Amino acid sequence: MLRGGLAQYGYWAWGLGLVTVLRLVLAAYIPLAPDEAYYRIWALAPAGGYLDHPPMVAVWARVGMFLVGDTPLGVRLMGPLSACLGTVLVVQAAFCWLRTQLAPEQARTGAIRAGVLLNGTLGVGLGTLVMTPDTPLLLCVTLMLWGLVHACLGRQNWMWLVVGLAAGLGFESKYTMLLPLGGLVVWLLATKAGRAWLCTPWPFMGACVAAVCVVPVVWWNAQHGWVSFFKQGGRLGDWNPTRALGFMGELLGGQVGLASPLVFLFFAGGVWLLWRQRDSFSVLLLCMIMLPVAVFVQHALGARVQANWPVMLYPALALAAAWVLWPWWKVAGFLGLGLTGIVCVQAAFMPLRLSPHLDVTLRQVGGWPAFARAVSAQVPQGFPLVADEYGLASELAFYAPERVVAGVEARWALFALPRPACGAQAYLVLSHRRQGPPDTRFFEVLDVLPEQVRARRGVVADTYSIFHVRLRCAVPGLMRDAALLSGGAR
Repeated sequence: MLRGGLAQYGYWAWGLGLVTVLRLVLAAYIPLAPDEAYYRIWALAPAGGYLDHPPMVAVWARVGMFLVGDTPLGVRLMGPLSACLGTVLVVQAAFCWLRTQLAPEQARTGAIRAGVLLNGTLGVGLGTLVMTPDTPLLLCVTLMLWGLVHACLGRQNWMWLVVGLAAGLGFESKYTMLLPLGGLVVWLLATKAGRAWLCTPWPFMGACVAAVCVVPVVWWNAQHGWVSFFKQGGRLGDWNPTRALGFMGELLGGQVGLASPLVFLFFAGGVWLLWRQRDSFSVLLLCMIMLPVAVFVQHALGARVQANWPVMLYPALALAAAWVLWPWWKVAGFLGLGLTGIVCVQAAFMPLRLSPHLDVTLRQVGGWPAFARAVSAQVPQGFPLVADEYGLASELAFYAPERVVAGVEARWALFALPRPACGAQAYLVLSHRRQGPPDTRFFEVLDVLPEQVRARRGVVADTYSIFHVRLRCAVPGLMRDAALLSGGAR
């Protein structure tokens, strides 16, 4: 807990509470995005792992659904709450670090600066409003940094167990947790202070805790041909130097945008100060930041680095930015919060009538409830809905709970859900934007229904064709294995 309690942080603590409440309200109001609806399916089919990611995002969605129901707020509940807790941990960690060299009041101001800048990023503001694997990952990275501050600066040896717990749970959230953890290992091996810790049992005890935490995902992969490890690890071999310059530009531009421009400058200034100071803990943070950055740069030589991947570095960058004494840090933080608010208002109320090419909120969350109801009303009772896009199938399962929805794609075979028989009749829903006509190798078309549009306030996000089909056993993921998704009781 913050030294002296939260009271000494005055209106900043109240501001964090207000931001958290606003995030919860928006989480309840904005429709689920396709990936969120997909992770909800994971929560309905608990497992030690999944094709795309480890299982922690499903655990968090399941906890939220248990607490407040199978609703958008239930799926997302843990996001705003974890952002609040993570901010408290960052502020406390920054204060414990800064007070080793600054007066208490200066340390307190720097700690608040770290918390404001962290929440001023779009990556955290939007990323913790929606439920993705980055949501629990961010909290785990923050918890690991908090434990390292207390272990390395506070000499609380048992905090290495917290570090190990955070590392293990972070790996259960997303495999990229290995990158900052790799930076920690480099620091332990390459620096005098790190090697001194290796002469004690505490880092090894923390490693044992981490190893216990990762058993579920390793066991699940061992039972499923290591599919998740191969899927994510397969990205390492990408190589396309002819497009490297464009990918590098996207990487830099994406981070300027997701951090928000002014906060990005503070992050860059913080990294520079870490290099200037080069005390033991500064070097540790540098290793945990620069090793992932090097990996992302290497990856950009051959493929696109998704803008959300480096967001896991933001807690460490916020700690570094706590040292940056530029007077306009409040402007930077509030500008980032304002940009986040604009995106959220557009997602919830669509004051700007933009085309789907310009409005990512329309593409992601626009019109799903009405669209699913319209499709369900058009299809005769007793027949399942079918989609071969995981996001479309998941949205239909959530917003048409009276229907059974079948996902016919290879990944659905990995779910422990009921299976339909080959030859079953169903109604196939295909997006015009992403799909062509039904593949006759997999679907026997019996009839065609009128098209349906997914729109918000009259602006069409996508158009969908609906086909009455008979499923062939050659459908990917079917072969008596296509997973049935039910909307569930809400």
